Amino acid sequence: MQWSDPIRAVAFDMDGLLLNTEEVYLDVGTILLQRRGRSYRPELRRGMMGLPGKLAIELMIREEQLDEAADELLEESDNLFLELLPARLGLMPGVLEAFDWLERHGLPCCVATSSRRMFADDCLTRVGLKERLQFIVTAEDVPRGKPHPDIYQAAALGMKVTPCEMLALEDSGHGCRAAISSGACAIAVPGAHSADHVFDGAFYIAQTLLDPKLRDWLERAV
Repeated sequence: MQWSDPIRAVAFDMDGLLLNTEEVYLDVGTILLQRRGRSYRPELRRGMMGLPGKLAIELMIREEQLDEAADELLEESDNLFLELLPARLGLMPGVLEAFDWLERHGLPCCVATSSRRMFADDCLTRVGLKERLQFIVTAEDVPRGKPHPDIYQAAALGMKVTPCEMLALEDSGHGCRAAISSGACAIAVPGAHSADHVFDGAFYIAQTLLDPKLRDWLERAV
């Protein structure tokens, strides 16, 4: 593994990378469509994952030919998410170890997420990560959400580095495309929910945040 620029900052995706919230969203989508006599097909889940919330809901409406307004369905989705979250929220493997390593090496880090700010702030506060971040960039803070590069460009700007000096860690195909398009060093960390996503152009595909090859490379890259 080799990258032409030193890594001076790290941007994390949130859902499915730091937090197990993709599992909650799977249940939310399943319940939403069951209420309408439909199933949450794998290809629909794949297409929605990593998109900003309203765009994901609009895709569901189109694909399932639902006769409902996106805002109404999004509100129902939000209520379900908040109902399920307290008993389900947890960290993905290697998250605390990754934050400890970054702090030991003095590397700033942020979250760049397609989630809305109220959810990002709430979830990251619950698990004790918000105070360890420089800031959070959400889909509401940029003109275009993932898979466009805007959110990672904003992350680099906020950490006062160029995109090519920033490591971006992502678990979804849409998110990885956003990171690559921004010029960041994009590393995919797919979970069970995104193992079938396409990560063309990723610098490396890690098993988890504990991947020893990832840690060895970072030791040389910083």
